Amino acid sequence: MDTTLIAIVVAVVIFLVLQRVVVKASRNAEEQSLPPAAEESLTHHTSEAREEEGDAPSEIASADEGVELREGLSKTRNEGFLARIGKLFSAEGNQETVLDELEEVLLTADIGVRTAQRLFATVRESLSKAELTDVDKVMALLRSEVTTILTNAQNNAIDNTPDEGPKVVMVLGVNGAGKTTSIGKLASRSIAEGKRVHLVAGDTFRAAAAEQLEQWSKRVGAAFTRGDEGADPSSVVFDGLRAGHESQADLILVDTAGRLHTQTNLMDELKKVRRVMGKAIPGAPHEVLLVVDATTGQNAIQQATTFKEATDVTGIILTKLDGTAKGGVVIGVCDALSIPIHHIGVGERVSDLRPFEADEFVDALFTT
Repeated sequence: MDTTLIAIVVAVVIFLVLQRVVVKASRNAEEQSLPPAAEESLTHHTSEAREEEGDAPSEIASADEGVELREGLSKTRNEGFLARIGKLFSAEGNQETVLDELEEVLLTADIGVRTAQRLFATVRESLSKAELTDVDKVMALLRSEVTTILTNAQNNAIDNTPDEGPKVVMVLGVNGAGKTTSIGKLASRSIAEGKRVHLVAGDTFRAAAAEQLEQWSKRVGAAFTRGDEGADPSSVVFDGLRAGHESQADLILVDTAGRLHTQTNLMDELKKVRRVMGKAIPGAPHEVLLVVDATTGQNAIQQATTFKEATDVTGIILTKLDGTAKGGVVIGVCDALSIPIHHIGVGERVSDLRPFEADEFVDALFTT
């Protein structure tokens, strides 16, 4: 009897062990077959945390096509101020009602007060009473005015590429905006075009930033210069520019601090770094790009204003447009500061950081 009981117990144990093995194997198979869309979703939700911590970049530097611009702007188009304007016309109303509600929608949008007032004045002064209740007429006029705003800003773009020596680009932005990741993606694009790229970790106050940039340099095949943690940023940048010049780099991308752990004013520090660049390579920096997180809405306009006053920003990289309904901030930045948009980020892949084209952007924003 005891022998029979022992045999039963042993059989049960063996069965349970085999069952666990089968379940584990099944789970592994499911994980290995995880579809690309799911992988991208996981990457998207954790990318900002990784950037702050300075982990190795997860984006693959490849020539993939990335997401369509319309897809990347879907939240802005379907949930932003244009969608709210469309809803105004879903119910019948008179001219006064439409104007009042239109003004409220524009003023509470993330395009900024200045731009809201400009768009509202254009509608009020250009359309007749009958036209004011026609959604197609209103949208067509808004589209035309937005195109004008963006095109005028893009016309201010200046090509400062030097005739000889490397082109030096100074990259600014508050921590968490996607600055270091944007530098890595720009480097990847340039190297794919056959250019020699040198990355300089000028943010010596956050060790994670230098580590992340170094990982990007290894991944895309760029040369790299960094200093000790807490070292003088200007000294590190000077050495990096000289090293890039001596190695005959075509492009030098310089990361800078987005926040300081000292009593030194950030803007004063950035001005100093800029002056030192000119001493290392005459004429540098040839471009000053500000990276702004689109999810911050109107705060992005204030950031751009502050940085422009301190460092004469020549172009803006607007990141994370795919994760927000506040993409209208593109319009506000261009209208308020007349600074051209350099690149926009509509996804996690390298190719999702794409050069900004005003007409393409307007088409993606207004076409339902």
